Amino acid sequence: MKIALVQDGLMCRGGGEQVALCFHKAFPQAPIYTLCYKSDLTFPEFESCDIRSSWLKHFVKTDDTMKKLFFPLGILAMQSHDLSQFDVVLMSGTHCAKYVKVRDSALVISYSFTPFRLAWDPSSYSQYLNATGWKKKLFEYVVRQLRFTDFAAAQRPNHYIAMTDETANRLINAYKIKNSVSIINPPVNVAKFKPSPDPKKYFLVVSRLEYYKKVDLVIEAFNRLGYPLVIVGKGLQANEIKALAKENITFMSDLNAEQLSDLYANCRAFIFPQHEDYGITPLEANAAGRPVIAFKAGGVLTTQIELIGKVAESTALFFDDQTSESLEDAVIRFEKIESEFDPEFIRRHAEKFDESIFIKKIKEYVLGRFYEFYGNKDLSAKTV
Repeated sequence: MKIALVQDGLMCRGGGEQVALCFHKAFPQAPIYTLCYKSDLTFPEFESCDIRSSWLKHFVKTDDTMKKLFFPLGILAMQSHDLSQFDVVLMSGTHCAKYVKVRDSALVISYSFTPFRLAWDPSSYSQYLNATGWKKKLFEYVVRQLRFTDFAAAQRPNHYIAMTDETANRLINAYKIKNSVSIINPPVNVAKFKPSPDPKKYFLVVSRLEYYKKVDLVIEAFNRLGYPLVIVGKGLQANEIKALAKENITFMSDLNAEQLSDLYANCRAFIFPQHEDYGITPLEANAAGRPVIAFKAGGVLTTQIELIGKVAESTALFFDDQTSESLEDAVIRFEKIESEFDPEFIRRHAEKFDESIFIKKIKEYVLGRFYEFYGNKDLSAKTV
């Protein structure tokens, strides 16, 4: 079996990049095709991989720039990747992995996080919401073109894998998928995190500083509470979001794995205000033994054990309304029961989502679909 891996981009340290790294661990001999790759911006483990970037890498230095150039340059750049020599193409992403060239007889499997957000949920971007006049018309034209192009490309995969039932339903509705969509939860590398015997007094957010991540909501709540808050991340709206914060709020970015692990381990609780498709960061906090205070929607409903009964058998306290007031109330409730959370129980829960389990499931899935698809055909390459 001659297999190729495809990832949207390798320009940051996010959940998508973790999935791509696990694909590599499942199939270490397979090359990774991507739009752009910068070794200093993503996980260092990629340096030992056979990574094949598109020509767009010559014009892109940051993840934000790569996203701005996606339409139409990113699409054209991914189309320049010719994978016609491969029997199996395993891709992950949301927007551009699906544009690579594959032969008609190849088995194509897409691990899709969600339908391309700009095409199918443009209102999640403040630039779209706030646009007026000719800018609004231009946005609407681009969105229509993206949706048409994205839908057409999404018809090629033979099989789809989703993160959760919610994201599977989104994929089915957007792309009119006829086959069943399998569910394999994304991984967390539990070994990178260790609980601390003596957590500090700050709360923690790890997130891109974008409109739909709702970091501004957290800042509003903590401006009133006055409690120490550490926010780790970068993004297009970083300057606007930082301008909202009072002196009790600290911003960090460009941390190495050890520094980030230490921040997780020593926080009082991890704050997760967004409706996320899945959300790796709450599980990373769990791996460090820390509880989560999260908006009750999306991926956390799959990955967290909500506080309903015993605190010691819970991993998260949810708040029902996506408002700063609701979050503030949750933080105050958390203070009253903080000491009852069990770091060992929380970490054991995270181990159920460890990358070793994900790698095993992905490898079994791909090999199963391969033998189902090709049967006893004599292929030119037999090695995995």
